[in-house]
Amino acid sequence: MKSRRAKWIPDEWTFRSKAVADEFERHVREQLPWYEIATSAVVHFARHYIPSGGNVYDIGASTGNIGRAIEPILKQRAARFTAIEESAEMAARYRGPATLEIKNALDFSFERFDFAVLFLVLMFLPIGKRGDFMWKLGTLLKPGGAILVVDKIDTPDGYFGTVLRRLAIQWKINNEIPPDEIIAKELSLAGYQRPINPTVLFPTARQFFQFGEFGGWIIEAEGRE
Repeated sequence: MKSRRAKWIPDEWTFRSKAVADEFERHVREQLPWYEIATSAVVHFARHYIPSGGNVYDIGASTGNIGRAIEPILKQRAARFTAIEESAEMAARYRGPATLEIKNALDFSFERFDFAVLFLVLMFLPIGKRGDFMWKLGTLLKPGGAILVVDKIDTPDGYFGTVLRRLAIQWKINNEIPPDEIIAKELSLAGYQRPINPTVLFPTARQFFQFGEFGGWIIEAEGRE
């Protein structure tokens, strides 16, 4: 039986849930010990890759964490910013800079851009569409620009993989998250969240971060300047 705190977790995970949207900000910070560190890394890379008057996308913007974090850079450099979020429920909780587009990123008409962030997004896209989507983004990336990806990855086989999986569980227990909430969340993700294989990214992707089952990569524009 679920605890009072776990009642917001749907049996089948979806972001099209007001309860999930209402709990999202608390949830990610409690469950992901590296969340703020990775957000700070996004700001760091944004300062290096967003040019004056640049075009920036936050793909899978949820409640606007990334947009809020890089907003001072966007204002200073008069950069154009577009947040894309498919869930109307999540979009209702959006507190980032404009413009917010409530659309499926797979069907969105992207313009050429200088910097794009996919923060915990690819693992929720259909496996068969991830490669084509990343290729599409790569063709629109301007010289000097970059795509930043933070996502959950397939864990290695063997005992080391077991240890990595337990690392996340241990953090949640240490953070006093009720065990029934941990289990309810994991079971609800079945068939909806599937960790990525980093090979779906470009061969030029450079990893800048890893904590347990999560990693971060920067993909720079290919070709001559």
